[in-house]
Parts: sequence; structure tokens; C-alpha cells
Amino acid sequence: LYRDYHDREWGRPLHGTAALFERVSLEAFQSGLSWLIILRKRDNFRRAFDGFDIATVAGYADADADRLMNDAGIVRNRAKIAATIANARVVADLDTDFDDLLWSFAPPPRPRAAASRRRGG
Repeated sequence: LYRDYHDREWGRPLHGTAALFERVSLEAFQSGLSWLIILRKRDNFRRAFDGFDIATVAGYADADADRLMNDAGIVRNRAKIAATIANARVVADLDTDFDDLLWSFAPPPRPRAAASRRRGG
């Protein structure tokens, strides 16, 4: 699982509002834990958080937070659950696309030839 993640996902550009919201949320849940724990629970997180659909998660109420706290398939941390719901609400209220916003902070890609010359190759 860990090797497949690194071979297929890690370090590769990720686009799409739901995909990016999922990654940001899972990274927050990972805080203080091993990424492998999160990978093992990723399908459970997707199920529990309705596929990380922002509009749906933004509409979660206290009963949803309680449901998530009782879900043994995910990391049950009230602060991280509350943060995920709050983040969904913020993303839902953005006046720009979440994908565009996050990628606006990325440095422009470097041409491969220029990068190779700098390394002496």
C-alpha cells in the first residue's frame, strides 16, 4: 500500500477540488500519526466524509460530527473532524476555485534542460 502510494501518487501534481480537499484533510488527520495509518483508512475516510464532497461536508451538523466520532474506521479526533468541516465551509465560500487557489502558490515548472545544466549534467 505504501509503496503503491509512493510509486503512483507521491510527488505528482494533484488537481480537482474534491481531490485536493481530500488530500488536505487527510494530511491534517495524519498530524502526529504515520501516513501509513491514514492510507490504510483512506477508503473509510472517503466513505465517512461522503467522498470529500465539499458542499456535503460543509453542510454537516453536530449529529454528523458525532457520527464521525463513533466511526472506528477513521481517526476519531474531535478537533480534526471539526477542522475538516470548518475547512469545507471556507472552501465552499471561496470566490475562486480551490484548485486554482492552491496551485497559484506553486512555483512555475522549470525546464528540464535548465535543471540538468545546473546540476552539471
